Amino acid sequence: MLTSTDLKMLTKYKAWADTIFYEAASKLSDQELRQQRPMLFGNILSLLNHVYSMDIVWKSHLEGTPHNLETRNPDCTGSFTTLRTNQANINQWYENYIDSLAPDKYNEIVNFTFIGGGDGNMKRSEIIQHFVNHASYHRGHIEGVLYQMSIEPPTTDIPVFLRETQN
Repeated sequence: MLTSTDLKMLTKYKAWADTIFYEAASKLSDQELRQQRPMLFGNILSLLNHVYSMDIVWKSHLEGTPHNLETRNPDCTGSFTTLRTNQANINQWYENYIDSLAPDKYNEIVNFTFIGGGDGNMKRSEIIQHFVNHASYHRGHIEGVLYQMSIEPPTTDIPVFLRETQN
């Protein structure tokens, strides 16, 4: 069972990893970010937008509010800068959420409907774990593309986070 310390570490890790990953991606031109490639969701910006959009979905599930998304791949017509800011803001929401969540709520079941249809349910702590894992999974996709572009991506592994953030 995940503890308060575990959940706080996970949300802080995701915010840290996203920050350094977005910093690396900010060095790419808008054309490079939007260039169609043989990758999930077609380009780097769309995949980053997917991660952010699913963070909204899980936030909505935790709050018990509608997210109003009908696809896992919503149009990404905004700027990279706006997406970067939005991602930082939602990461902060998750950190604040865990800070305010009573430990007796960690195992509370949250019922939801998947975007593609069908009912689901997860513990609040499982949603947080998934929120972090989902972003890591897709950063890995983008890292593969960066390597193909001869660009060294930043290292965003948890052991590096712990080393970099522990006093």
